[in-house]
Amino acid sequence: MQSQATSVDAYLDEAPVTRRERLRVIRQLCLRYLPDHEETMQWGMPVYLRHGEAEFAWASQARYISLYVMKDGVVKANVERLAGLDMGKGCLRLKPSQEVDVDLVRDLLIATATSSEAPC
Repeated sequence: MQSQATSVDAYLDEAPVTRRERLRVIRQLCLRYLPDHEETMQWGMPVYLRHGEAEFAWASQARYISLYVMKDGVVKANVERLAGLDMGKGCLRLKPSQEVDVDLVRDLLIATATSSEAPC
């Protein structure tokens, strides 16, 4: 079910307690490494916009914590690091018990922030 939260804080408050710390880590990484982006809620999840375009998002879903990398070049540049992970087209899915690979997420965010590629 899609969240009806109107703020990221409200989104975090309604997330399962067992996931909140991992979601907060992801949010803090986004705020730190996407400084030129606006944090907002769209499509029932936190989204990071630059010039009105969604470039990164994350969500707490029934079976996963999902990270949406909306620049194909960022995904392609990290294909070796993403190998073996549950990765769809631009969507990295973390199992509920899986720790956040802070270094990988940081590098994806830095690549997103420095890329001039249009989001897909």
